[in-house]
Amino acid sequence: MLSRVLIRSAAVRTALPRATPVFRPSIVGTRFYSFKQEDQPRIRIGSTAPNFEVNTTSGKIDFHSYIGDNWVVLFSHPADFTPVCTTELGAFSKLKPEFDKRGVKLIGLSTEGVDSHNQWIKDIEEVVTGGEKFGFPIIADSTKEVAYKYDMVTEDDFKNLESGVVFTVRSVFVIDPAKKIRLTMTYPASTGRNTAEVLRVVDALQLADKRGIATPVDWTEGQDVIIPPTVSNEAAKEKFGSFKQVKPYLRFTKLD
Repeated sequence: MLSRVLIRSAAVRTALPRATPVFRPSIVGTRFYSFKQEDQPRIRIGSTAPNFEVNTTSGKIDFHSYIGDNWVVLFSHPADFTPVCTTELGAFSKLKPEFDKRGVKLIGLSTEGVDSHNQWIKDIEEVVTGGEKFGFPIIADSTKEVAYKYDMVTEDDFKNLESGVVFTVRSVFVIDPAKKIRLTMTYPASTGRNTAEVLRVVDALQLADKRGIATPVDWTEGQDVIIPPTVSNEAAKEKFGSFKQVKPYLRFTKLD
């Protein structure tokens, strides 16, 4: 758990020793966070996505309430007005109708404030979306709380969370309606993401949940899927009809 000390007045702040790091996030109610690596939540597949309340370009949100009964893709960016991020956010915004069809909400993150995000969105709409309105919120993680909870920083930047300039890495989290982490991807700051891959893995996860199958390498919608080894041949025939057995543990079938 993050330890929190409420700094209640300017007088109290003045009384603090000079060596005490203090920063003033652009959210209501100033808070001081002490970020400790040993207290950092462990984010694994199957973990409950840590909740948080934060300002975004669409207003203040409670993240679990934002998820609701939907799937969510949460992804972070090193900073506002960065070239690779500008292309990524615009591409995700253009793909938003496809995510909508799948019941998936998108939400981005950067460690700067809402005003900066809003100015950045104007650039994204100008140079990437062709004037189309940007389609989803961007989290203003100026306290770096979300970056900490979701481990979105490099080893070196972790040491600067309390007082230094921090550029979040390009993390992607696919979260299901039960608030469980289903997939994670982490890219270095220099490497742009593949939006089609994010959409592809959402399709694979949702199909696996719905039909009890697995998907092979490079699978895309409509291609053959794999019958899990835990399903017997008799059960597979009853459930899927015909299938192709390559090895006793490797069987392919086509879904209707």
